[in-house]
Amino acid sequence: MGKNIVAYLTLVIGLLIFSGCSNDIIEPVFNLDNGDSNEVSQPNGTMKVHYIDVGQADATLLQLIDQNETINLLIDTGDWNASDVVTYLHSQQIKDIDIIAVTHPHADHIGQLDKIIEEFPVTEVWMNGETATSQAFAKSLEAIEKHDVDYYEPEVGEVFDIGPLEITILHPDSLSANTNNNSLAMRLQYGEVSFLFTGDAEQQAENAILSSGANIKAKILHLGHHGSNTSNTPEFVQAVNPEIAIYSAGVDNSYGHPDVEIINQMTSNNIPLYGTDTHGTIIVETDGKTYTVMTNKQGTLPRPPAGQACLDINTVSETELQEITHIGPALANALIKLRPYRSVDELTNIKGIGPARLHDIKSQGLACVGG
Repeated sequence: MGKNIVAYLTLVIGLLIFSGCSNDIIEPVFNLDNGDSNEVSQPNGTMKVHYIDVGQADATLLQLIDQNETINLLIDTGDWNASDVVTYLHSQQIKDIDIIAVTHPHADHIGQLDKIIEEFPVTEVWMNGETATSQAFAKSLEAIEKHDVDYYEPEVGEVFDIGPLEITILHPDSLSANTNNNSLAMRLQYGEVSFLFTGDAEQQAENAILSSGANIKAKILHLGHHGSNTSNTPEFVQAVNPEIAIYSAGVDNSYGHPDVEIINQMTSNNIPLYGTDTHGTIIVETDGKTYTVMTNKQGTLPRPPAGQACLDINTVSETELQEITHIGPALANALIKLRPYRSVDELTNIKGIGPARLHDIKSQGLACVGG
């Protein structure tokens, strides 16, 4: 692969604006197979995927142990105002990191990149090419420069063979004004076991990935945007067809993640769901044929009221709709006229349902889409 000019300009401009202390050029150096060959090494060891409990943030450690060689990759780096990712890496006796892929520059994804680079030798950092004005982003660029870390901006369609692991880049094809929708999305294949990561990609990005025709089927889905209903549309989840789903979220976070609607969607589709807020750090271990899921604590996810499945507002009858709080005959009739809905949030399109009533409806946990 040749030099990535966009990456080069992004870093140089970013460093000039934010650090004000150096204009040294960072030369990206690439030593990974770009996937021109269709042959992927078959696993001869194990891979552990650690969905680290970092509160209302994201950080996932992948450890490949193959033929006495260990490869460490990190997807996202936790929140800027903590050092829990650094602590966890030490607890796992990590000595160095081969690749850190930052899905997007929000502070709960890029947050500890500078601390990690200061603490561990890092070979290469991947980003999506989007800049930010935050201190977290500025410090990240400074750390990349200071420690001479290679930098790369993967492009849609690129395939990287990293030992027995194949990584396919799915998104973004171009950058938009929405940072979440610019999230780097990747499908990882380890033997017969596949994983999907989409960062905070929302419905617009999910639709773009679906329209691309790329293979997004995965046995393990990391739910987008911390389990928010701005992501994880029924169409997208159906296309992924996961065997299990995992989300990263903080206990009692102010965003209400994961959304009860998404929990209900997983339940109604018989997809076992794990979350860092209830299960702590979640580790998926695989030999490339089968996998096991381990959690460091037991937890119980919210469910609809006892004896009730969630009610799909796109399909249930007018009478059934009236089981939902605040929905009487008039609102049930108005709701039916405005079908279909892509999420429960769209109920605010109905006159008589404002933010307060929507909050009550979602808290009840009965209304859903695609259930």
